[in-house]
Amino acid sequence: MKNHILVVGSLAYDSIQTPFGKVEKTLGGSANYFSVAASLLSPVRVVGVVGEDYNQTDIDLLAKRGVDLSGMTKAHGKTFHWSGFYEGDMNEAKTLKTDLNVFESFNPVLPTLYQNSEFVFLANIDPDLQIKVLEQVKNPKFVASDTMNLWINIKKPSLLNLLKKLPAVLLNEGEAKLLTGCSNAISASKEILKMGPKYVVVKRGEYGFVLAGPDGFFMLPAVPIADVVDPTGAGDTFAGGFYGYLSSLTNFELNTINLKWACIYGSVLASFTVEGFGLTKLSQITKDDMIQRLRFFEQSTKHP
Repeated sequence: MKNHILVVGSLAYDSIQTPFGKVEKTLGGSANYFSVAASLLSPVRVVGVVGEDYNQTDIDLLAKRGVDLSGMTKAHGKTFHWSGFYEGDMNEAKTLKTDLNVFESFNPVLPTLYQNSEFVFLANIDPDLQIKVLEQVKNPKFVASDTMNLWINIKKPSLLNLLKKLPAVLLNEGEAKLLTGCSNAISASKEILKMGPKYVVVKRGEYGFVLAGPDGFFMLPAVPIADVVDPTGAGDTFAGGFYGYLSSLTNFELNTINLKWACIYGSVLASFTVEGFGLTKLSQITKDDMIQRLRFFEQSTKHP
């Protein structure tokens, strides 16, 4: 029997502008990026909320991937919408507008079946809600969370309380620095380890990732991609690949070797996301495409 991954996060529409073009209300949200990536490797369950404007074709995209959507609810109103742009430094988006819409009153309640999910990812929602989800799951094999600047700024005590309960946390470099006051990913990782998690993964965009834990540090650059069209969702895709790999293991153990490989799979899948706007490229790839790029990544990082 395969392990199941539960993701709780946003299902959204994004309006994005980069030096390569502009799109309006393309499919986005942390749970969507995560699910499309993770479902290449393992069964996924989604808890999230959408509005009346959410397209059936966008529901079908996940359904065709075998994603269980019985935890998705449709509420009166419009779907969460984020608008932003990138210029110069493509590692960081600049937000123009955030319309929470139905997401503002999101209150995650897990279906009974979901409560036995073996792998649980708490995407970057309010840490109080992340704790609420954690209290509803029964004996998961692995739980990790993401966060964002907003929660670090306005809900830091709740976030610190959450981190004490988790074996791992995934966050980007800017968030790691903000959370700790440190000036780089290495020093920030060491400080976050003191907050409770056994492992910390710092996502660094085009510079790859840092994995920190009891065995020290492991880091790799990003998969070399010549034309980065849109970085939106790359971090959530990374998390999806990370979880998909861990969940696919026959006998999962929380150890550094497994997390190293999880980070590599996360990097490989994130490299597809950045090649197109929104989910357009990631939603088209197959498991064979992923394996081909994994081999390319291995070759590009191989020592002489």
